[in-house]
Amino acid sequence: MEYLFERINCYGCGSNASKFFLIGQDDYTGKTGNFKYVQCDNCHLVYQNPRISIDQIKYFYGEEYIAHRKTKDWGILTPIYNWTMSKHDREKHKIVKQYTTLNNKIQVLDVGCAVGTFLTLLRKQYKCQVSGVDFADLANYPGMEEINFYNGLFYDQDFTGKKFDLITMWHFLEHDYDPIRTLKLSESLLTKEGRLIIEVPRLDSLTFKLFRNRWPGIQAPQHTILFDESHIRAFVEKANLQIIDHLAYGAFPAYFYIYTGFAFTRLKGKGLNIRKEMLPYFAGQLLCAPFLLFENYLNLSMQTIICRKKG
Repeated sequence: MEYLFERINCYGCGSNASKFFLIGQDDYTGKTGNFKYVQCDNCHLVYQNPRISIDQIKYFYGEEYIAHRKTKDWGILTPIYNWTMSKHDREKHKIVKQYTTLNNKIQVLDVGCAVGTFLTLLRKQYKCQVSGVDFADLANYPGMEEINFYNGLFYDQDFTGKKFDLITMWHFLEHDYDPIRTLKLSESLLTKEGRLIIEVPRLDSLTFKLFRNRWPGIQAPQHTILFDESHIRAFVEKANLQIIDHLAYGAFPAYFYIYTGFAFTRLKGKGLNIRKEMLPYFAGQLLCAPFLLFENYLNLSMQTIICRKKG
């Protein structure tokens, strides 16, 4: 397949001066292509340039895209897989409840909601009023009928008259084609005491230093930006948001980046056969369990930033 690329200026400062940073490949599915990431000469943000046109990027969010959870049958490991995915939602819940009072009155918006399992958890446990946005049309997935679902780009939706007490972006912003616009829209949609919670891969992390161009956080070409701590802070501040807290971890398991980083290094862009990797993945997780007890203190792979409106 021949891709359509577009050259862009830096998302952070608008400069068009940059230097080569690395070449990423689609290590997850093995789709062909070399995708260049550069570092801005002015503000030092790392981003994909040129990037694939937004119409073509849909090709990389197909049936095999695990975050959308379209595959349900994993053979004898299906119960373990389901437990792991639901644990991911429980970890999101654990972070959220530190900063937001959850009850049946609050309005929650999950941007990049996929099949809405996190929203379903909040609706069932607290009877929150839940809405979700996703680039892919996942409205027919079981349970989505209970969610106020918006399909398409976040900033193209009609939110007239809407305000939210909690907006979450779990591994969404690094995919965004206009992140400052997205953050400014989020700020405008928050209630006075509302919270915005953003989780992204962390470029200034131990796993990036270990794996470099095979780091799972690159996820080329879907990831348009590679955020370190200083840049995610700068982006939210440009959107008139006040930072409440910055966590050196996220709801997403750091072990996933450790395992897949070694697998990508071995496979060299051939793609990851998730069915074949499932058993060794869980076996390795058991072996690493004592070490992973300390993952929240080791800056392994993720970061989460909690924000509110200024003033």
